[in-house]
Amino acid sequence: MNAQDSEFEISLVRDDLLFRLQRRFGLIPDHGLGLIRRAIFFSLVAWLPIMAWAVFNGRALPGTVSEPLLQHFGIHVRFLLALPLLIVGEGSVHGMTTLLIPYFHTSGLIPKEQREAFREVLRGIFQLRNSSFPWIVIAALIVAWIGFQPPSQDKHELVWANIGEPTRFNLGFGGWWLDHVAQPIFFALLCAWLWRLILLFLLLKRIAALDLQIVPTHSDRAGGLGFLERLTKAFSLFAFALSAVLASRLAHDVMYHGVHVMSLKGEVVVFLILLVMLCLTPLMVFIPKLAATKKQALLDYGALVGEHGRLVHRRWILRQSLDDSSLLEAQEIGPVADTVGLYETVANMRAAPIGKSAILAVALPALIPMLVLFAIEIPIKEMLLKIFGSLA
Repeated sequence: MNAQDSEFEISLVRDDLLFRLQRRFGLIPDHGLGLIRRAIFFSLVAWLPIMAWAVFNGRALPGTVSEPLLQHFGIHVRFLLALPLLIVGEGSVHGMTTLLIPYFHTSGLIPKEQREAFREVLRGIFQLRNSSFPWIVIAALIVAWIGFQPPSQDKHELVWANIGEPTRFNLGFGGWWLDHVAQPIFFALLCAWLWRLILLFLLLKRIAALDLQIVPTHSDRAGGLGFLERLTKAFSLFAFALSAVLASRLAHDVMYHGVHVMSLKGEVVVFLILLVMLCLTPLMVFIPKLAATKKQALLDYGALVGEHGRLVHRRWILRQSLDDSSLLEAQEIGPVADTVGLYETVANMRAAPIGKSAILAVALPALIPMLVLFAIEIPIKEMLLKIFGSLA
């Protein structure tokens, strides 16, 4: 990337309030994102005190309480797998946005007269990203969540930490740490990802409002916007992490509460659809732009093909001389077959820069934990045959 393109780089991670706070406390170095150190640090801060208290008080292994800590898979998956993945995944978001957003300029989608407007769009997103207000809202939501949902027996994941009488709920330190420290850490990271999705949506929506040089005959079938499909790869770890959290909680119900996995099929399908749609939503902002381009291009290229065909008919069927045969001799258009191909390319334009690769980048990571969940009762081979059979 040359120096001119680097001015159009934008990261949805660097320099937001959460990033600045972590750098101030030494969790993020001056150069880089400190992904591994932060993943290990927050994972251990969230999980280790819970596990240590449970082991010390005999509430980790079966035998002392009806549902020991180790049987609550959701707790361990949330803090030992999902939480670190949410942090490591920030690197993918940072890398993809800094790589792909400047390509709007590199590819010529942003015409020269629109460059300043493009810069203004980026400056606006910079201001939103660096603003403290979203994080104040997130902090308020966390405080409200803790305040309005006091620990009780209704929170099934806390029953192992009850040190009171069966009829009187009294939370031990391990449960308190889970409810007041570990869960808020995870919730804050989850909200950070949702905020970045909103930022990406606003960024692409504002870019879509510019006078982009969409090419209806582009080979990517998205007017030259096909490169944006790669953006969904930035959310692969996010999708896997959320799916793993839900699958692990459901696995506890299947193994210890007599729930059959097939009864969860509807819930899982709805979750997967909503998760994929959430991650693809930013790319959908280009639907109006591409639809308008395709509608006009079908008329324009339809007229071109028609005129080309009439000239061919007059010259080679009617054997008439042509006053102006420049259209037939234009090398960029070519013979009749190539002319028709141009129209077919326009007709095959997609409604959004979303293809199989974009969908699979989110759907496959989200599907893996659910396959593990269903494998508790259904053999893997049988399950895969059913999936491939439905896709065939």
